Amino acid sequence: MVARIYKPTRNAMQSGTAKTKLWVLDYEPETPRQVEPLMGYTSSADMNSQLRLRFETKEEAVAYAEKHGIAYQVQEPKEPVRRRIAYSDNFSFRRMGQWTH
Repeated sequence: MVARIYKPTRNAMQSGTAKTKLWVLDYEPETPRQVEPLMGYTSSADMNSQLRLRFETKEEAVAYAEKHGIAYQVQEPKEPVRRRIAYSDNFSFRRMGQWTH
């Protein structure tokens, strides 16, 4: 049973940074998911796949895993490169494309 400790990234429908500040401890699946033949539902016998713990800091998550004897992997977050753009840049003479109405 291996756990993964990471900071979640924002999804495609999100423009802000909500729900990306906490560290998450997830368990890697031990058994593959199975498709139920009659209804087509996807199921798993692995109950740890339903568990998701959130922590304020990475150190708290690592301390929890070590205290409970859980093997873990830490994935460091990759900070996005933010480019500051002003509205006046749309009308700049150094603009690469043509500006039209």
